[in-house]
Amino acid sequence: MSHPDAGPLRRVCEVRRRGRSLVAEPFFEVGSPITLGRPGALRAGEGDLVVVESTGRGRARVTEVLGRPDSVADVLHGLAVEAGEGGPWPDAVDRELRSLGDGPLPGDGTRRDLRDQRCFTIDPPEAKDFDDALALQREDDGVRMFVHIADVSAFVAAGSATDHEAALRSTSVYLPGRVEPMLPEALSADLCSLQPDVDRRVITVEVAPDGSAAFYRSLIRSKHRLSYPQVERLLAGGGDVPAELRADLSTLREVTARLRAERFARGAAAISSRELELRLDAGGVRSATMVGEAEAHALVEEQMLVANRRVAEVLAAARAAALHRVHEHPEPESIVRLAQRLAALEVPTPAVPEQFSSQEAAVLAAEVAVSVERTVAATGRGRDAFPSLVLRSLKRARYDSRSLGHSGLAVPAYCHFTSPIRRYPDLICHRALLSRIEDGVPVPVDTLDALAEHCSLREREAAALERRGDDVALAFLLDQQLFELGWQHSFDGEIVGLAEGGLFVRFGEVFEGLLPARFLGGEWFDRDELEVALVGRSSGHRYRLGDPIGVSVRSIDRPRGRVLLEPGARSSQRS
Repeated sequence: MSHPDAGPLRRVCEVRRRGRSLVAEPFFEVGSPITLGRPGALRAGEGDLVVVESTGRGRARVTEVLGRPDSVADVLHGLAVEAGEGGPWPDAVDRELRSLGDGPLPGDGTRRDLRDQRCFTIDPPEAKDFDDALALQREDDGVRMFVHIADVSAFVAAGSATDHEAALRSTSVYLPGRVEPMLPEALSADLCSLQPDVDRRVITVEVAPDGSAAFYRSLIRSKHRLSYPQVERLLAGGGDVPAELRADLSTLREVTARLRAERFARGAAAISSRELELRLDAGGVRSATMVGEAEAHALVEEQMLVANRRVAEVLAAARAAALHRVHEHPEPESIVRLAQRLAALEVPTPAVPEQFSSQEAAVLAAEVAVSVERTVAATGRGRDAFPSLVLRSLKRARYDSRSLGHSGLAVPAYCHFTSPIRRYPDLICHRALLSRIEDGVPVPVDTLDALAEHCSLREREAAALERRGDDVALAFLLDQQLFELGWQHSFDGEIVGLAEGGLFVRFGEVFEGLLPARFLGGEWFDRDELEVALVGRSSGHRYRLGDPIGVSVRSIDRPRGRVLLEPGARSSQRS
């Protein structure tokens, strides 16, 4: 991955001594050493992690010293640099930021003044970019919801240098312990961020009890900055907050339950998945856990889904130029194969008709997801492997200039609107909505197709880099744990993937590694026809997705986040 305007290729290397000279050895990928020169003439010393730029003829110069290769923070920084993420902001962007000035925001008489409203944010504990705030108002016929979204368009003018740079980056990239933002920190963590007790410009989506929505610019002042763990404690009856805030969260819980029930009733997919939660400190990786969707996340998610839907409906009805979030129906053939694969893994699934449409395939996929969730809950098998099979049978969501519907949410129109600080398509949708409600300048149509493709690609690239960052952090953590446990330690694992040469195994709850087939008993193995098992050619022994397996760690490649495994005893065998 590389920034379109990244300039000379930058590589991250470790400085090593070769005779009297120092060389830069590529750190993340295999490559030839690059001559740097003699010690004393460089900014870096032996063992440093550095950024180098080629000067030609097999030589390079050090442009930045990142730190040491045994520091996970320095390695993750290097990972971002080599991927072309982040980097300095152009001078023109800096000039535009300086023109915004410091101090309180100037008055804006065109906005509704909602600063007395009791609104609040709910975000991760370490977050700085607060895109959204919520407020509730009980009425005789239900609850009126206010979803306030940071008005980035008030600070980033279309066609400006900042806008151009944000479009190129397209998305913020979140690596463990760091973020490479789409917008400069002066905007992402300050002027646009809905911090508590300061005036902030927002676009409000006001949803009435009957589900109808109104849209307008407003001025708010967040009264509470809540974190997900804090909200979890409050929902459980703990914590110390004002009574009215506790009442708001209770009401929000009621609204969320209703919205979720409505979403699943119309056929939205409910695919259980767990997310990795990493915690770093100055000493390295402190902990890693796999967490399911917490209730606090759901409280926010459902309101964002409603706001995105309502905006998309307005844009689609008006045929306004915008970027839509599209998730097309799965191919019937994919769902047939999914059912066959799950049947081979002894997972009950609904009956699959001989012929059905892609729309019916989406309904069937949602039913299969429910069956998978029930099987995992009842048997404990395939907690990670089976939901992944369902996800891989579906099409990938993407951006498009056309409103083509969202199969996973079972809605005819959907867009991304609620995270303009970290996603460029959301900013486009802000401008598109404002052009409808304020008779503003419409979004240019001629660039939308290319922009949709670019944003979709950047989203995939960012997700791949984030997964790689997680793998690197986990490799550091596993190394730390084995230093204490001993390299002979065996882990209980689950087979989560197959390769021609072996098995991918999730073990120790959060780690994943490759167990080569050559370690499985001295015979050749092949993937079966449905690609759900490795089968021994002579013994016929089957290693299936979702099956338990004991493993030990053979080696760890920290820079690449790769773990090589060998067979080990399971806990039932050790007791």
